[in-house]
Amino acid sequence: MYGGAGILAAQGAVYSGAGLVTLASDPVNRSALHARLPECMFLDWTNHGLLLERLSQFDTILIGPGLGLDGVAYTLMEMVLSGVSASQNVIIDGDGITLYAKGDLPRPDASLYFTPHAGEWERLSGLTDDCETNLEKAKELGATVILKGHRTRVFAEDEVWQNMYGSSAMATGGMGDTLAGIIAGLMKQAAEPIEGVLAAVFFHSYIGDILAKKRFVVLPSQIATELPIYLKIFSEMSESAY
Repeated sequence: MYGGAGILAAQGAVYSGAGLVTLASDPVNRSALHARLPECMFLDWTNHGLLLERLSQFDTILIGPGLGLDGVAYTLMEMVLSGVSASQNVIIDGDGITLYAKGDLPRPDASLYFTPHAGEWERLSGLTDDCETNLEKAKELGATVILKGHRTRVFAEDEVWQNMYGSSAMATGGMGDTLAGIIAGLMKQAAEPIEGVLAAVFFHSYIGDILAKKRFVVLPSQIATELPIYLKIFSEMSESAY
């Protein structure tokens, strides 16, 4: 596993206020996680019994960032997708999308979300950039699709949302992992999961745009660090409106 991707996703979830966050990863990544993000718990993914036992305790599962594409990764994907229930949300990102696109993994009973970039979406769907056919494919997959890009779009049921923010300064490795973590963190804090998804996409790129005014390159960890500040500002604005 590529440890940095998992850590960035975990950071996005923690800094968005997810509460209890656990990163399941190879034991080699434990020290790096706790040096960077001591607020996040760690689960050794080689302990399959414990992983399956803990799986039912999570309301939201994000799988894929830095997972890899080998047999170990496939086994973990199969185990997680087979082990979740209808009351849970499953977000598949990164390598998880590539593995799922092969077509021989079970569809989870949980509510399903994909967060592909354009190349991953083409592998998963066979489609490129047509809004109407993308929406139909999302329905066919039985999933909400967050198609990451300069203007990220969200395809859910009969609706398409396009984000208005985003900067070329955000074209940095790990940016999508952080967004997936923020989505996981905000999903259960909103009245409906889709509202959490849309809020995550908005805050991720909105903060990126603000940081880009003074930075040539915006790092995903910088967006995560600023996230609690802007969540607080907007929550107070919302409260004052009533």
